[in-house]
Amino acid sequence: MPYDTAVTELVEEHEYGTVDEALVHGVALWEAQRFFEAHECLEDVWHQAPEHDRAFWKGVIQVAVGCVHHQRENPEGAVTLWRRAADYLEPYPSVHHGVDVDQLREFALVSAAAVEAAGVIIDLTYPIFPAMDGGPWPGDEPDDGPFPLRDEPAWRQVPRGEQDAR
Repeated sequence: MPYDTAVTELVEEHEYGTVDEALVHGVALWEAQRFFEAHECLEDVWHQAPEHDRAFWKGVIQVAVGCVHHQRENPEGAVTLWRRAADYLEPYPSVHHGVDVDQLREFALVSAAAVEAAGVIIDLTYPIFPAMDGGPWPGDEPDDGPFPLRDEPAWRQVPRGEQDAR
């Protein structure tokens, strides 16, 4: 919503018990162009991701957050987030975890360039979530999982044997 909007709908709380369910909810919200809520669900996927996939999920999320800034008529925020998203996604292959990375990067870069050139919010067509090959999936393979949600993100987990050292 634009910053000067007086009334907004409250976002719904989304409950799920696994990372897989968080991803399903995030994709559905993305496709409904509810990018703020989509990013919230996708953050649960990012928080649980192993080290080698964190930047990937962060890039996916930042595409959504760029769309939030665009929806709120904040051109600088949209441009910044889309460029950052493209940078995070750049090292990944064309398709990763069943997501068309090339399509996400192209949307982010083209949209950032168009909004920056205009200097204001312009009409854009938001992409549907670019799922491919039966994706997306949170594990290394499509049939991995389900993955339970942990209380702590993966990078805050204490490795076994170090718990008593705290």
